[in-house]
Amino acid sequence: MQTLADLRQRLLRLDGRGYKSYREIRGEYAADGFTLLIDHVQGDPFAEPSRLRAILPAESAGLPPWSIASTPRRMAAADFLNRALAEAFRATPTPRHGTGRSGELYVLRPGQEILSRTAMHVHPDASVEARFRAGLPARGRTIDGSAAADLLCNAIPAAIRASLRFAALDPDALRRHVETAEDAAALRDQLADHALVAFVADGAILPRRSGVDDRPLPHDRARPFTSPASLRVTLHRPNGGPITGMGIPAGVTLIVGGGYHGKSTLLRALERGVYDHIPGDGREFVVTIPQAVKVRAEDGRAVAGTDVSNFIAALPDGTDTRRFITRNASGSTSQAAAIVEALEVGARCLLLDEDTSATNLLIRDARMQALIEDRDEPITPLIDRIRTLARDHGVSTILVAGGSGDYFDVADTVIAMRAYEPADVTAQARAIAAAHPTARRTEGGSWRPPARRIPLPRSLDPGRGRRAVSIKVWSEDRALYGTEEVDLRAIDQIVEPAQVRAIAAALAWGRGRVLDGRADIARAIHAIMAAIDAHGLDIVQAEPTGDLASFRPFELAAFLNRIRGLETAPS
Repeated sequence: MQTLADLRQRLLRLDGRGYKSYREIRGEYAADGFTLLIDHVQGDPFAEPSRLRAILPAESAGLPPWSIASTPRRMAAADFLNRALAEAFRATPTPRHGTGRSGELYVLRPGQEILSRTAMHVHPDASVEARFRAGLPARGRTIDGSAAADLLCNAIPAAIRASLRFAALDPDALRRHVETAEDAAALRDQLADHALVAFVADGAILPRRSGVDDRPLPHDRARPFTSPASLRVTLHRPNGGPITGMGIPAGVTLIVGGGYHGKSTLLRALERGVYDHIPGDGREFVVTIPQAVKVRAEDGRAVAGTDVSNFIAALPDGTDTRRFITRNASGSTSQAAAIVEALEVGARCLLLDEDTSATNLLIRDARMQALIEDRDEPITPLIDRIRTLARDHGVSTILVAGGSGDYFDVADTVIAMRAYEPADVTAQARAIAAAHPTARRTEGGSWRPPARRIPLPRSLDPGRGRRAVSIKVWSEDRALYGTEEVDLRAIDQIVEPAQVRAIAAALAWGRGRVLDGRADIARAIHAIMAAIDAHGLDIVQAEPTGDLASFRPFELAAFLNRIRGLETAPS
């Protein structure tokens, strides 16, 4: 195998030649304690930076046995190393004075959640593989060989030695990272045994710094969470021992309170509780069952054959709501579709905020019922569905409600937020409901199993021009899949652009395999997830990259359902 010394000499010989001559450096190079692989060389200095990997054998990485003892621990250790490498690259001086993207050096930068990412792998044999990008230096459109040699042979090896070897790391920080993730997963696993859908630990810090900064509010400005005594439960962490906090029971839960008292802040923490969080996030031990899905109204989205008839029936124009198709859904129809689509792939807890919901889907009060006869109102509001969903189908609901006390009649638990402190006001809410009956009628009849849909592969073409697969991701809110721009702003549980990239790649991979025109959406989605579970995220790409992050079936289905050209057939 060639060495970094060989690479250095080759780069110096290439100095001044045309930029495409960089292709000659592709290959493997032995370095001090690791192997550097140059997998893909960018075509010009303005293109996406080149793809590189570093592979450290177990004896070089030196990870202790406790850090790799289980799959969750290896994932958390990889997350920790990913962050360490990102910080090392950020602190590395590189030659950024060249043309285009010369000298750029970066690895996928994680957020507050601990996810499996293709940027970093810790294997069962304790070896480590890092995937990252480097912009090969240029002067105009010619090679800057000296700067490239410094980048590839000095800067990158120094960053790797400083971040991917256990001897260079803070062992206590790594242990805390691994054990925090393991403890959170253990808490989540205990929820069902305690008939809970969520748990919020005493002492948790729920508020964030801002809408664009997901870090916790500083402790001197945030009020630590304290559970009401009546809802306090004790769960067990394998590393941290017993922990107390508020358990949210299965069934129908309302979160009520005045404006700016923390209702939506609590709900946002619960929606992120499907993921593990890094130490110091404040929400490390806020956990929600993995099948919890946030749903909201989404004016203008397309709907492709979703059966919304349990919520919307007998439209005046004769539209078939058992197979509802529109290019421009209203708030109520879009939210009804979102609920059904979440249930279609296995949601067991719906998370809703009154502020982002369609009012006419949530409630039709007694006065409106008296004015508008049932035959003239096609919408069956959620208030008349959530008890049936909970009792007969095991689907819980957590709803932030600030304006409608009618929900007191159907709630199992009512939590009031007062200056960010929760109180169990279930008894008071029931007393108020008894003392002030609304006289509203229950509408809608029994819940009918929604009709299944088969997505048609012809409507899921990821190609663009000469490219068989063309995917571009701008943010966690917006992506281009083939020629279709996909709007994901209403999908609150996507937390990183890398998840969007992985979801789009998974759909492209699944088209023709499991998205074959025969499998319904639920079967196809779960087949894709099973393939990823068995083979890893690399299965969805022709070449391994470091820019994908793990995702849930619910966000995969949400992306699929928001492809505006999606066509479906009845199952």
